[in-house]
Amino acid sequence: MSVKNWQFIISKNLHVSGMTLYPFILVAHRQLLKNKIFINHEHIHLRQQIELLIVPFYILYACNYLFNRVYYREHDNAYRNIVFEREAYANEANLQYLKARKLWAWRMYVSKK
Repeated sequence: MSVKNWQFIISKNLHVSGMTLYPFILVAHRQLLKNKIFINHEHIHLRQQIELLIVPFYILYACNYLFNRVYYREHDNAYRNIVFEREAYANEANLQYLKARKLWAWRMYVSKK
């Protein structure tokens, strides 16, 4: 499937613009590759995945989402409060973030709700 035709759909109402599956960044639309903030967000996820040796990242990500889903009772808040997403959204506009980011920086976002 080509990049321009690729669209990751989880349900009828939920469309994903992109996702990072180490070592790839998958995008729904080619023009997202020019969006520096979007790419920085995904690069933050790449760094998180490397730190956790990839598979544990996905396990923690899924567990955090499921816990949040029970806690918040709806997808959007559950997703936005995944610890890895909190770090990525908080820092996506800072294009220098990854140069200064400390190891395991996502841990600072665990208890900040």
